Amino acid sequence: MVLSLVTRAFGTANDRYLKRLQKNVEAINALEPKLEALDDESLRACTDAFRARLETGEPVDELLVEAFATVREAAKRTLGQRHFDVQLLGGMILHSGMISEMKTGEGKTLVATLPVYLNALEGKGVHVVTVNDYLAQRDSGWMGQIYEFLGLTAGCIVNSMSDAERRAAYAADVTYGTNNEFGFDYLRDNMKFHLDEMVQRDFNYAIVDEVDSILIDEARTPLIISGPVEDSSAAYSEADKIVPQLTEVDFEVDEKARAATLTEEGVEHAEQLLAEAGLIEAGTSLYDITSVTVLHHINQALRAHKLFQRDRDYIAHEGRIVIIDEFTGRMMEGRRFSDGLHQALEAKEGVEVQNENQTLASITFQNYFRLYPKLAGMTGTAMTESAEFAEIYKLEVVDIPTHRPMIRNDQNDEVYRTLEEKYNAINELIEDAHNRGQPVLVGTVSIEKSEEVSAALKARGIDHEVLNARHHEREAQIIGQAGVPGAVTIATNMAGRGTDIQLGGNLEMRLEADLADMEDSPVREVREAEIRTEVERLHDEVLAAGGLMVIGTERHESRRIDNQLRGRSGRQGDPGTSRFFLSLQDDLMRIFGSERMDGMLQKLGIEEGEAIVHPWINKALEKAQQKVEARNFEIRKQLLQYDDVMNDQRKVIYEQRKDLMRTDDVSDTVKAMRAEALEDLIARTIPEKAFAEQWDTELLREDAMRIFGLEIPAEEWAAEEGIADEEIHERMEKMVDERMAAKVANYGEEIMRMAEKNLLLQILDQHWKDHLLRLDHLRQGIGLRAFGQKNPLNEYKREAFDMFQDMLARLREGVTMLLSHIEIQVNAPEAVPEPQAPREMETKHASIGQFGDATPSSTPAEGAATAPVRNQPAATIDPDDPSTWGKVPRNAACPCGSGKKYKHCHGKLV
Repeated sequence: MVLSLVTRAFGTANDRYLKRLQKNVEAINALEPKLEALDDESLRACTDAFRARLETGEPVDELLVEAFATVREAAKRTLGQRHFDVQLLGGMILHSGMISEMKTGEGKTLVATLPVYLNALEGKGVHVVTVNDYLAQRDSGWMGQIYEFLGLTAGCIVNSMSDAERRAAYAADVTYGTNNEFGFDYLRDNMKFHLDEMVQRDFNYAIVDEVDSILIDEARTPLIISGPVEDSSAAYSEADKIVPQLTEVDFEVDEKARAATLTEEGVEHAEQLLAEAGLIEAGTSLYDITSVTVLHHINQALRAHKLFQRDRDYIAHEGRIVIIDEFTGRMMEGRRFSDGLHQALEAKEGVEVQNENQTLASITFQNYFRLYPKLAGMTGTAMTESAEFAEIYKLEVVDIPTHRPMIRNDQNDEVYRTLEEKYNAINELIEDAHNRGQPVLVGTVSIEKSEEVSAALKARGIDHEVLNARHHEREAQIIGQAGVPGAVTIATNMAGRGTDIQLGGNLEMRLEADLADMEDSPVREVREAEIRTEVERLHDEVLAAGGLMVIGTERHESRRIDNQLRGRSGRQGDPGTSRFFLSLQDDLMRIFGSERMDGMLQKLGIEEGEAIVHPWINKALEKAQQKVEARNFEIRKQLLQYDDVMNDQRKVIYEQRKDLMRTDDVSDTVKAMRAEALEDLIARTIPEKAFAEQWDTELLREDAMRIFGLEIPAEEWAAEEGIADEEIHERMEKMVDERMAAKVANYGEEIMRMAEKNLLLQILDQHWKDHLLRLDHLRQGIGLRAFGQKNPLNEYKREAFDMFQDMLARLREGVTMLLSHIEIQVNAPEAVPEPQAPREMETKHASIGQFGDATPSSTPAEGAATAPVRNQPAATIDPDDPSTWGKVPRNAACPCGSGKKYKHCHGKLV
C-alpha cells in the first residue's frame, strides 16, 4: 500500500531514469532544422568530423546528441522513416549498455541504428545479433542504407560464407549476424594456426536483438564444435529393437524432469532380452563394468521412445532427424542432440544412424556474450526476466513507453476439461472472426498441434495458412499477409518473430510481389497507386472488425513466450484482442497439478463444452509458470557455474594460442617446457631427501630416452659417491641442451623455429580436446558426490583444476618428446598441406526440452588439421635434386624453377 502511494507520488525508478534522458531528446529535436538544411554531402561529412573529435580524445558520450540527430536525418533521406522521441530514448538505453524493452511494432530495428552508428565511429566494430539468417540479411541491407549514406560500411555473416567473406564482413564498421554464427566463428578462430586466418576482430560492442530469446531461452545450449569418434551406429539400432518389447512396469517416466528410467523389473527384462539377442552374455548384469555402454544405449533408446515426440521435438526430414526449436517452432538445421540421444532417435525413425562426436571446442552463450566489454539488448518482453539479466549479465532492463497508447484487449483464459472441448471452442471462435473479416493468428506449441488445428479448419472449409518448421521457407510471406481481412494464420510459438503483422497486409511485400516484373513506366505508377489504395482500404476494414485477434491454444511454460504471442496484436496503437484457451489435458496443466483444478471444476458443476473464466485461474496459472521459470533459472545458473570453471581454463588456452601465433619464434616457450618436463622427471624418479639406492634408476633411464632421446647411465650415476639430484639434473640439462643445439645446427634455425611452433600448436589442440572430453565425463558423474555429503560444484572445481594442471604437464612432456625425437625430411611440395583451420567437424548445441531437459546437440563446421614439418636441403644446385640446393632463404625463389617462393614450394613444413 505504502509502496503504491510512493510510486504514485514520485514515479517508478524506470520513469525517473527516462525523465533524466528527456533533455537529450529535446536537444536532438532542436538540431533537426539545422540538419535538414544540409545537403547530402555536408550531412555525410559529419561522420569524418565526429571521428576527428574522437581522435583528439573527446569521449564518445559527448557526441550522442549530434550523432543521434545525424542518424535521424539520414534515415529520413534514405528510408523515409523518422525516429520518434521514444525511439531516441530506446537508442540511449542501448548506448548505455542496458536492455531496452520496446513492444512489438515500435521499430526496434530502426532504434538500433542510433547507438550502432555512434559506437561504430570509433572504428572498433559493432556487432548486431539477430535470431536467424533472414533477419540478419534483411536488417543489414535495410539499415545498411543509413550507414552507407553516412560513410560507414555494413557487413552480414550467414552460414554459407567462406572464411574470406567472413573476414571482410567482420572488418566492416557494422556486422549483422546470428548468435550461432558469431559464437561458432569465435570457436573456429581459436582452432586456427595463423593470426591472418582468423576472421573476427577484438570484441567491442554488441546489440542483441530479441535479447530474451538469445540470452535466456538459449542460455542452456552450449555451442560445441565436435569431431567424429568410433562407429557405434549398430549398437543403437540393436537397442532400438529392445525398448519396444518393454512393458509399462519396466520403466518410469518423469515428464517434469524429462527423465525415463528402468525399474528393477525393467532391468531384469532388458537383461533377458539382450541375452536372447546376443548383445550380452546370459547371467550378466546391465550394471557390470562390461555392460556400461549397452546400458547407455538402452537408456537413450528409452528416452527416444518415451519422452521425445515426432513433430513436437523433432521431425524426420529428407532422411534425417532435425530438432525443432521449442521456442520458435523452426527446424534447427545441423544441430544434433548429444550423448547418443540423436542416434537413438535416428534408430527409432529408421533413418541412417550417424556416428557420435567428441567435443573439440565449446562455449555457452552466457560466457560468449560476456566477452564483449559493452553489451546491450532489445526485445518486447524482458521485464519478467529482469532479475536474471541483472544477475548473470549485469544488464539492467528499462521499459520504453509506446509511441501510441496500447489499446489491445487481453482477455481472461478459458479453461475446459478436455482437449476436444477446447479445440471445439477455438474453431468456433476462428470461424466467427473469419466470417466477420477479422484476421486471426493462432499460436500452437508444436507442429503436431498446428496440423491438428489446420485439419479441423479444413473440415469447416476455412482458408488458412500454416507456419511451422515444414513451411519455414515461406515464413516472411505468410506473416506479411497475416493481417488482411479474414486471414487465418496458424503458427508454432513465435515463428515469424521479427516480421510485423501489419493490418491490411504488408504494403512493401505486396508492391514487391505485384510489381517485380514491371518496368518503370506510367502503367507501373498507376498500379502502385492502386495497390496503396487497396491496402489502405483493407487496413480500415480490419480496424472496423476489431484488429488482429490472437488465440493461444495452450500456455507455454514461460509467461514471456505467452506475452510475445500476445504482442503480435495491438502494434503502434492498433486495436486487437488476445485470449488463451486451455484444457486440463494440456502439458503444463497435466504436469503441474491439474488434479485439484479438475476436482474444483466438477464441484462447480461445469458441464461438457462449458468453460471456466476467472481471474483466479489466471493467477493460478501464473504461479505454475513462475515455478517453472524459477527452476529453469536455477538450471541456467548452475550451467553457468560449471561452465565458468571451463571458461577460466578456456581463456588461458586461447590466450596462449594467440601468443604463440603472434610470433615466429617460440623457442623460449619450448625451452621452458623442456626444463619443467625435466624437473617433473627428476621429481618422480628421485624422491626428495632419498638415498641413491632408493632412486628409481630404471624409470629414470627409460624416461630419459622416451622423453628426451637421451641414453644415460642412470645406475652408474646413482652408484657415484655423494651424488645428489641437483647434479643429475645439471648433467641431463646439459645433455638435452646439446642435443637440441645439434638439431638446430643440422636443420637450420628457421626450420626448427617453424617446427617448434607448428608442433606446439598441434599438440596443444590435441591435449585441449582430450581435456574437454575428460571434463565432459567428470561433469556427467559429479552429481553423485552429493550422496557422499560433498558439494558437487566444489568437487568439480577442485578436480577440474587438478585435471588442467595434469593436462599442462602432459603438454610439456609431449612437446618435449616430439621435438627431441623429430627428424625433418624433404618431401614433394604437393604432398604438404600447410597448417590450416580445422575441417570436417560439426558445430553443436545443447537442446533443451520445454520442461527443463538439457542434452547437448549440433551444425556442420570446420575441424582439425595436421601441420607436418619440412626440411631445408644441401649443396650443388640441381633443380631436380633438392639435396644439392644447400640452405635456401625462406623468401628466396625456389631452386626447382616453379617461380614460387621457397617457403610456399619445397620449403613448406610437413
